[in-house]
Amino acid sequence: MMVMVMASGLVAPRSPVPDAGPEPLTVGVEEEFLLVDPVTGAAAPAVEAVLAEVPDELRGQVQHEFQTSQIEIGTPPGLELSALRHSLGLLRTGLAGAAEAAGVRLVAVGTGPVDGPVPPLVDSPRFHQMIERFGLVVPSPGVNGLHVHVGVPEPEIAVQVLNHLRPALPILHAATTNSPFYCGRDTGYASWRSVLWERWPSVAPTPWLESYAHYESLVDDLIGTGMMLDEGMLYWYARLSSKYPTVEIRIGDVCPGLDDTILLAALIRALVDTALADIAAGLPAPPVPHHMLVAAHWRAAHDGLEGLGVDPVGGGLRPGWHLMRRLFTRLQPALERHGDLHLVTALLSRLQAHGTGAARQRAAYARRHEISDVLADLVRRTRGSAGDG
Repeated sequence: MMVMVMASGLVAPRSPVPDAGPEPLTVGVEEEFLLVDPVTGAAAPAVEAVLAEVPDELRGQVQHEFQTSQIEIGTPPGLELSALRHSLGLLRTGLAGAAEAAGVRLVAVGTGPVDGPVPPLVDSPRFHQMIERFGLVVPSPGVNGLHVHVGVPEPEIAVQVLNHLRPALPILHAATTNSPFYCGRDTGYASWRSVLWERWPSVAPTPWLESYAHYESLVDDLIGTGMMLDEGMLYWYARLSSKYPTVEIRIGDVCPGLDDTILLAALIRALVDTALADIAAGLPAPPVPHHMLVAAHWRAAHDGLEGLGVDPVGGGLRPGWHLMRRLFTRLQPALERHGDLHLVTALLSRLQAHGTGAARQRAAYARRHEISDVLADLVRRTRGSAGDG
């Protein structure tokens, strides 16, 4: 098959012909955003005012999050990335307009870069119960993530998929890093949201799972210890959704622009598809030690893709982009089966050229050393009125 080589060294077939194989997998996305004051840049407790301005046709896909400075969107599951992008674009544009009508701004950022009062919780009995049980484990403007759902309806197979995903998730974590600033300072991390998020006791890499019964037993044990109120508080980096017949990957910061989100959704779907193919072929998942996964996710949050990453299988440190290119090569057959290979090749090249969200924030700050420039750039990217680069 003829190939073309991109400037980044990523390789894609010139004329992809999908392999005969399993049915395509559905993919859906949830994104969480911060609401900020347009003058001070501080988190604004304005979710009710923003929800009141959301267009009627979008209301079913917009909801509260944990704090009154946060708001969340969710797409329906689908097979085509073009439809996913269209849906996300409508939601982001509509929500940004609603925020502006309410006197605030919508920002796709992992956590607030500007210091200010901690916004109150959304008035929900469950949220109040969480604080009563766990205290102020997240005393911050809000932590905003990206969750990707891929359809795997059979729980026994889905648990095996979780085992196969474990080694690859740290590099995808690195690709989503989008929160280097906090309280007006560079934290030294590419994702400070990750540090804040890990204060919740159930945040962790997914453990090795023997079966669906084992998965259910672990969830029951964690609820029984008091570490979680319910299954919804299972904050493993990959889990079975408690609401949908999907595998849910929830490792990263919300991405600054649509290109970033679509890239991550495509890579995650391809990773699940590759896991299913390996399971069907009888290939075991790599038995990566838990402590290596902890180290790999810490390094991902600290360095992003621009630094070093832990190789959970081979051991040692490697350049982040070396690990990403290796993963991309492994996922190419699955990307081709879904018709996503050319798009992902282009989006990865763009990400490498312009950097992760964290790198772009630091570049915006470097121009005048003003956090306001970072926020202005994020607002623009969130709406999608300019390219992601």
